[in-house]
Amino acid sequence: AFGGFGTTTTTAAPAFSFSAPTNTGTGALGGGLFNQPAQTPAQSNQLINTASALSAPTLLGDERDAILAKWNQLQAFWGTGKGYFNNNIAPVEFTQENPFCRFKAVGYSLMPNNKDEDGLVVLVFNRKEADIRSQQQQLVESLHKVLGGNQTLTVNVEGVKTMPDDQTEVIIYVVERSPNGTSRRVPATTLYAHFEQANIKSSLQQLGVSLAMARTELSPAQVKQLLQNPPAGVDPIIWEQAKVDNPDPDKLIPVPMVGFKELLRRLKVQDQMTKQHQTRLDIISEDISELQKNQTTTMAKIAQYKRKLMALSHRTLQVLIKQEIQRKSGYAIQADEEQLRVQLDTIQCELNAPTQFKGRLNELMSQIRMQNHFGAVRAEERYYIDADLLREIKQHLKQQQEGLSHLISIIKDDLEDIKLIEHGLNESIPIRGGVFS
Repeated sequence: AFGGFGTTTTTAAPAFSFSAPTNTGTGALGGGLFNQPAQTPAQSNQLINTASALSAPTLLGDERDAILAKWNQLQAFWGTGKGYFNNNIAPVEFTQENPFCRFKAVGYSLMPNNKDEDGLVVLVFNRKEADIRSQQQQLVESLHKVLGGNQTLTVNVEGVKTMPDDQTEVIIYVVERSPNGTSRRVPATTLYAHFEQANIKSSLQQLGVSLAMARTELSPAQVKQLLQNPPAGVDPIIWEQAKVDNPDPDKLIPVPMVGFKELLRRLKVQDQMTKQHQTRLDIISEDISELQKNQTTTMAKIAQYKRKLMALSHRTLQVLIKQEIQRKSGYAIQADEEQLRVQLDTIQCELNAPTQFKGRLNELMSQIRMQNHFGAVRAEERYYIDADLLREIKQHLKQQQEGLSHLISIIKDDLEDIKLIEHGLNESIPIRGGVFS
């Protein structure tokens, strides 16, 4: 179960209308960067106490105060701990936002370019993207209940994107229909202001929402105010240098990175975006491979159709020739036909001439045959026999040789016997003749 979607919250949502939007500013880059108040007396005392803790603590009244000052400086540089400096004043809390913390940097974020009329609001859920997508309809219904269940309002999901630490960013907008049939998107600042109300915010937290932001572009006045006033704890010199080093001032805006936690968060976001880009590149690569296969198939089909077209053209030409012969049967040869016959005879003579095209073609064919023959001979000369196979062949030939030698000896013996028989027959024939004479 998703945990909250489709359930009725204990806080009753009041009747809600977007007819009177309020200007709440933008929350796209964080609420602490704009409208920074001037320093109060308490902040001035805090700065004085911090300076005393780092430079001249009077806690012990001896040389140990100098050691305590160095310890307080180390804590301030690290951005954690308490700085004791006076027995009658509470110690100073060192955080990473203090001006002396060294673990700070300035990065750049892309400024949103969506209009307030687009009505886009970002909701960050402490859920995985798969859970959000599988129960997206329940999410829409639950957000509609948070908005009071007004039938004139429709919640729409613009996009869903994975974020680090098993979080998911969901971009929504709300469409309001008027009684006369027209509809409009609720402005992003108005919808964001409604989500920031205490009872609505608690209902969103029950749904798993950890952060809500209005995705609207910054006005020139807001950009100017942000760039003129360095964030709390950021050195003005570093801030000015960050503005100078901005690679694209029209699209990017400098933002402070305080502490390793923020650096790790940006690193995770960068890794997540890299994975998304790699996934998109893999999809594009698969599409390109598929298009290349389709192109190869298409080219083969085109070649096949060309051959078929040529064959059909020849058949059509043969039909036209026969039809023309039958149509002109019995008529005398006309002047243009005689002229065409002469031209064809001339071309035929040129083709059959020994030094013209036919002779050259015969010469090329002879050269191709010779190259094929030499290539075959060279291929035969490159034949190699394995050593074991060579031994087996030698053994087989040796056995054959021994068999032939034995067969030859038998034939010789048989020849001797035949000669002996012939000799005996020759001697017995005269004797028989004398007896019977």
